[in-house]
Amino acid sequence: MSRLLCLIVLSLGLAQSAAADENSDRISAYLTQKFGLTKDKAQKISDAVQSAASKYSLPPALLLAIISIESRFKEKARGANGATGLMQVVPQAHRGLLRNVKDLTEPGANIEAGSAILYGYMRLANGDLNAALKSYGGSKAYAQKVNLRVGDFAAVASSVDGAQGADGRAASCEADRCAGTNQWADAFSVPAMLTAPAASGAVAASSAAASAANSAATAGSTHTASN
Repeated sequence: MSRLLCLIVLSLGLAQSAAADENSDRISAYLTQKFGLTKDKAQKISDAVQSAASKYSLPPALLLAIISIESRFKEKARGANGATGLMQVVPQAHRGLLRNVKDLTEPGANIEAGSAILYGYMRLANGDLNAALKSYGGSKAYAQKVNLRVGDFAAVASSVDGAQGADGRAASCEADRCAGTNQWADAFSVPAMLTAPAASGAVAASSAAASAANSAATAGSTHTASN
């Protein structure tokens, strides 16, 4: 019985891995075709998006939508108030979260950091994605723009298990949990460590929510959309 259970678990793991690889390849091909990225750059971004989406239970299409608005997939993009990289992360507003990140223009580090920041805002908003997007981009219009842009990537970027939809509610949300906002934050499991690529070091994931809290009051003035 235990051997059969092990085989089932192994089979499920292999199936999920194969699905993730297929999804990553599909995203990569789309980025190359739509945005003119080289295959290598597209693959790095795709892999980083898949990894962050899985870790923070966010739809890959949501992260891709944010990146397209913030930087149009230009990893060296610079914006107001020092906003840097694919997700236009503002170092000054998130010093604690980024203290060990050496190169914020590196796709993996930037997407990991940006996703952690968005995750932190979501925890502060008790799971309200639209409120989190408003904090991330500085306006309600930004949240609406992201929600619209998600549709451009929905066909090529399948959501990971338990990821949130663009309407701000989790796919795995249970009625009794969604009913009370105080319990909503419990739907998220905080990763033990926010791990950037080796070249960029690592930062503790637990500082994501604290970082978001410290910068929430100034989000509108420290982070604005590039497009």
